Amino acid sequence: MGKAFPIPTGGSIARISFSVWLRPKIKKLINEEKFDILHLHEPMAGALTMNMLAISSENSVKKIGTFHTFGGTKLYRIGAKRIAQRYFKNLDGRIAVSIPAYEFINKYLPADYEIIPNGIDYQLFNNAKPFDNLLDGKINLLFVGRLEKRKGLKYLLAAYSKLKWEWPNLRLLVVGPGKLDIDSIRIISERNLKDIIFVGSVSDNDKARYYKSADIYSSPATGKESFGIVLLEAMASGLPIVASAIEGYSNVITNEHDGLLFEPKNEDSLIKSIEKLLNDIDLRQKLSKNALNTAQNFKWSIIANRVMEYYLKILNTN
Repeated sequence: MGKAFPIPTGGSIARISFSVWLRPKIKKLINEEKFDILHLHEPMAGALTMNMLAISSENSVKKIGTFHTFGGTKLYRIGAKRIAQRYFKNLDGRIAVSIPAYEFINKYLPADYEIIPNGIDYQLFNNAKPFDNLLDGKINLLFVGRLEKRKGLKYLLAAYSKLKWEWPNLRLLVVGPGKLDIDSIRIISERNLKDIIFVGSVSDNDKARYYKSADIYSSPATGKESFGIVLLEAMASGLPIVASAIEGYSNVITNEHDGLLFEPKNEDSLIKSIEKLLNDIDLRQKLSKNALNTAQNFKWSIIANRVMEYYLKILNTN
């Protein structure tokens, strides 16, 4: 359905279609397939989804939108909500993936929303096998995420540079696509950091293996996260977690129960949290056990049932 273009938004990159000429093709598809439901993720993002909302209003297909964004776009603040409202009113059902996502979108497009979180392939992460070459006696500290500024890798690198003095056996694994920002490059260079492995982009299977190869997982994101998929993946892998206390993460982790939360953008706070886990094996085991239990609530079998129940509710609504 046309080409998607990478657009910077909210400290990340969104791939959005501007293919306005696809309207006849979309109309033909909807009329031929006679769908019961069109489920659109971020329905206000791009020409493809907005065209679907405009065209489908001409027939009886039910339209459901899932909203993921938390503070990610400035368009709503500068008047784009007036344009979006014309399409938004054609939705029959609305889902937000978290309370922060709901609070953000409801501010600009108020309506009734169902809160249904994202799901994870629990078995994939729970049953993964570690990489043998990483089980060499070192303590593996893991970061998983795109190398974007808002993911906060520079704070973890700065913390690691100091932790390494007290824990020479510590190693940092960085898994995810992208290029290092200038601050991260400077920290690595100026502090002559060693024992860091930059893995780059990996398959889901290998990502699960890196989780299983780690001893501690850390996500120092600085904000604009509506949810915490990486946290759930780490939980399903049985990892103790240190994460920034941003809204999207605080809705997934209960501090001191299934993870530790530290003050965002605070290097010292991050160091103290990681040190706490390095010094207390019993705490690591407790957090890991509770994290496994938390992650089970986000299995796709559970989340899919909730989505299906919402589908049926909307289908039965006149």
